[in-house]
Amino acid sequence: MDLFLHLAFLPADDPEASLVFYRDVLGFEVRNDVGHGAMRWITVGPPAQPLTSVVLHPPAADPGVTEDERRVIAELMAKGSYGAVVLGTSDVDAVFAQVQAGGAEVVQEPADQPYGVRDCAFRDPAGNMVRIHQVA
Repeated sequence: MDLFLHLAFLPADDPEASLVFYRDVLGFEVRNDVGHGAMRWITVGPPAQPLTSVVLHPPAADPGVTEDERRVIAELMAKGSYGAVVLGTSDVDAVFAQVQAGGAEVVQEPADQPYGVRDCAFRDPAGNMVRIHQVA
């Protein structure tokens, strides 16, 4: 099979703050930025991987989501336990320094994990967990 990760979705309740984080701090390029009413979907991705993107979307935009479900989603986002993404790099310490300098909320400084990975973690402006693994 010829499969690859094409799109991942993360909720973003403040599109401008998320855009600054993913574009300016992480260095992702903006691939699409569309709105509908008060909602906005921003597609970003690493410049060297044009077929892989993250869609920053309005939380609970699905019309089938009830008000109770919207409340639960907002509570989970506030705790930082709703969305997550794991990124890879060849130098986790350098990326950590860059992201920390960009003002992101640090969850974990670079550390060697007992399961064999060196990584660090941040929260994006919407509270999503962004883990960065050293892969080389």
